[in-house]
Amino acid sequence: MPYPMVAIIGKQNVGKSTLLNRAVGKPLAIVEDFPGTTRDRIFATVTWHDVPFIMVDTAGILPEPETNLDQAILEQVEMAINDADLILFVVDVKSGITTTDREIADKLRRSRKPIILVVNKADNEKMEQDAAEFFQLGLGEPMPISAFHARGTGDLFDKIVASFPPELIEKTLAEEAEPLMKVAIAGRPGVGKSMLLNALVGEPRALVNDVPGTTRDSLDTIVDFNGENVLLIDTA
Repeated sequence: MPYPMVAIIGKQNVGKSTLLNRAVGKPLAIVEDFPGTTRDRIFATVTWHDVPFIMVDTAGILPEPETNLDQAILEQVEMAINDADLILFVVDVKSGITTTDREIADKLRRSRKPIILVVNKADNEKMEQDAAEFFQLGLGEPMPISAFHARGTGDLFDKIVASFPPELIEKTLAEEAEPLMKVAIAGRPGVGKSMLLNALVGEPRALVNDVPGTTRDSLDTIVDFNGENVLLIDTA
């Protein structure tokens, strides 16, 4: 489907999954208080003002990957950046600008993709004012929101849709929704469900690691099978 792709990028624990869940209106991505909960890319179709687009949640970027799993997670994030029509760079107003934020900002600038700087966890007016600090990142005007409390999220979704080129929206609206066959890949940990998904898709859609339980979220992937769309669902 030629829907615009919006990637949610940022360091760990800034509320990326909370923002995705707010956008779709249900707990699609797992949200925990500890960093590193999200590992794979999580895709969701969002419709705002009758304009559909794909939102992609990604794992938090680590300054220096230390393990093979960390490196595989970073590669998933980089694929999301490469595929995106628009990037939401999410930062945390409570932590202020960190070294990791600056490194991610540099990486995103090199991508030459349109970027909206989203300052999350701005739960009140004082915190919204504190978001001005993030002008220092040089990515335009910071947009303060609270994904958890739905504060400012409507304005953010307005800005997302307004950022799409008119020809992209026209192409999206012209696409007729097709009924999907849904196929779930289920089994116990470590039997190769994610490897099977990757083989069917033809790319590293899901992380594959020797550690059982690598997959945490349910992963939806649409593939073309003999001219028909099939929704493959990899499960934890």
